[in-house]
Amino acid sequence: MRRPHIRSVAIAVAVVTAATGLADTAFAGQDTGTHAATADRTSGAAIVSVARSAAFAHASATGVSGGDELHAQDVMIDPEGARHVRFTRTHQGMAVLGGDLVVHLTDRLSYAGVTRAADHTVKPASTATAKLSAAEAEQKAAAVAKGDAGSAELVVDARDGASALAYQVTVTDSAQGSGAGSRTVVVDAVTGKVRSNTPDSDEFLSPKVLDTLRERGGTADPATGGTSRTAGLLAASGSASVSAATRYPKTADGTGKSLFVGKVPLKTNQTARTTFQLKDPTRYGTETRDAKGSYTESFSRGTTITTKKDVFGNGATTSRNSAAADAQYGITKTLDFYKKTFGRKGIANNSKPAKAMVHWGKQIANAFWDPTCGCMLYGDGDGDMFKKPLVALDVTGHELTHGVVDATAKLEPTRVDADGNQYGEPGALNESLADVFGSNVEFFTNNASDKPDYLIGEKMGLAQKFLRRLDHPSLDKLEGTVDYWAPEVYDAEVHAGSGVSSHAYYLLAEGSGQKTIGGVTYDSPTFDGSTVKGIGRAKATAIFYRALTRYMVSTTDFHDARVATLKAAGDLYGATSVEYQTVDQAWAAVDVTEANTPADRH
Repeated sequence: MRRPHIRSVAIAVAVVTAATGLADTAFAGQDTGTHAATADRTSGAAIVSVARSAAFAHASATGVSGGDELHAQDVMIDPEGARHVRFTRTHQGMAVLGGDLVVHLTDRLSYAGVTRAADHTVKPASTATAKLSAAEAEQKAAAVAKGDAGSAELVVDARDGASALAYQVTVTDSAQGSGAGSRTVVVDAVTGKVRSNTPDSDEFLSPKVLDTLRERGGTADPATGGTSRTAGLLAASGSASVSAATRYPKTADGTGKSLFVGKVPLKTNQTARTTFQLKDPTRYGTETRDAKGSYTESFSRGTTITTKKDVFGNGATTSRNSAAADAQYGITKTLDFYKKTFGRKGIANNSKPAKAMVHWGKQIANAFWDPTCGCMLYGDGDGDMFKKPLVALDVTGHELTHGVVDATAKLEPTRVDADGNQYGEPGALNESLADVFGSNVEFFTNNASDKPDYLIGEKMGLAQKFLRRLDHPSLDKLEGTVDYWAPEVYDAEVHAGSGVSSHAYYLLAEGSGQKTIGGVTYDSPTFDGSTVKGIGRAKATAIFYRALTRYMVSTTDFHDARVATLKAAGDLYGATSVEYQTVDQAWAAVDVTEANTPADRH
């Protein structure tokens, strides 16, 4: 489950162009050899400058106004030459929450349109002056989040159609919720009302589903000790052939004996003749550490995991390193999926390592994507309802996809209740994308011990045999996931609502009706009884990824997602293509159409 971290907006506005690599980098998707463009027209700095100027020149469409400044977060150059620049916004020097936008340019750098979060001019009322002091805001934030408040910063809260002057406060060591680190509290600077109070981490299991399991007396006790893969996939320990003249550190070929995927090959970092670290030099230095039961959100405080024989774990929970092997394997396979499928270099597309800490906290029945840490945190289970660590492959693919969303569209729920449950279509779309790409990580990996499928959480040992599924979402009775859109979905709990876009994706990829894929039987219905013929998983996934990275923003809902995927399909295959038409059919089959688009959604 994603925990929104609004404070990232405030941090982002301080990032200069050079720090984000916008000045000299060739961006993902860029094809500099195909176009006869000048160096200026292909440089990130030039594209950002043109896009920023275009945003102000087309202010009626983009919504920017006097006092606004745009801060580039990402530049995307498509193979056909189109450019897209993602911006966050400040107003009179204050970060704007919900003020993000993407400016689209043609291959000749002319303005081609905008995708924006705020559908109104972002400007606090001229009479609005702060009546609360920063100290008073910090005190209120600390009280509501039950932790230690950091410095309060003035922001403009433009979410949900507002333009309010507010304070944003990060509260650490919060005693509220499941103990998964810090929270972000936004306090109205005029009225003193708490506008939002949200955890900063992204949990796999919602408070609602945990409560449902407790009420039913359910448990999740997944079987472990998966069958080994063929010996040819496993490299021997690097220690046998190392000579005294070998220089360290060096990349070694190690083995993980995991809980869920059997024996797997791992690239490791050999630091001495008989010392091997669970760190992958071939994937940006991606590393897994042991939190040793602490609640730290600082990766540097995790304990480095090393062995003498380059073998990590024993396939059972009796070795602390078994869960670590699952985590490292899942993270590296997720990185490989994004790089080999989309050319994405790391979770944030910045060639930086992905990180993880296992054995995080005490009796934690969850796994998290933590933006504060910039890493995955895995609990060991509570020993009662959840018997084992949540380190299955699709859990990792799901949670790291939240990191990808955080680095791109930053989809946010529209509200969070006192128990930490999230609501609203943008948050549901975030959960759906995590399920879509998490299942794709399984298909990409194709591990015999965790066969790929369109089921999420099938390794968890739940009585219903899965947590969610993409073909027929309403078969998930734990979360009450829905198959089709209806007006009430706009305020549904995010996991329940996620079924709308997950179902649309499955129909786009595989089509409607009954079929067996990889030994699993699926039977996907449609809202109107129509028949949808799928275009294949590869094309469907390419369309959804392009839509996420180019055409989605923090407030994108299901009707916006329909438009985004249609634009993406048009980019990739043409507006008259079968692929484009099938995207339209798939959304209509879950009752998301142009005709039933709500008039006032944001």
